[in-house]
Amino acid sequence: MGAALNAAAAMDAYTLSDRGTWLNFRNKAGLAIRLEGDRRLLNRYDVILLDKRRHPEAKQAPAHSLADWLASADGQAAIAAYTIAGERLFHPEADAKP
Repeated sequence: MGAALNAAAAMDAYTLSDRGTWLNFRNKAGLAIRLEGDRRLLNRYDVILLDKRRHPEAKQAPAHSLADWLASADGQAAIAAYTIAGERLFHPEADAKP
């Protein structure tokens, strides 16, 4: 993603970027955010637990613990509190704002 932002900066062009890369990117040159907050740009992250019959080698207990924590009030609060340069990166499922 950083390479795409570098190319856009060099060519005075447009590109799509995730917020984390954008906030950490140092070579912004003349780049600026033109569109944000559109639901069509939603970038979901999901937890998918493996079927223990098909993947018996998987560490099921820690995976379930992580999934349970992410869905808990504490996990949702931790996701919501994650920031870079004072800007929130993620909006957990419990948060109505995209």
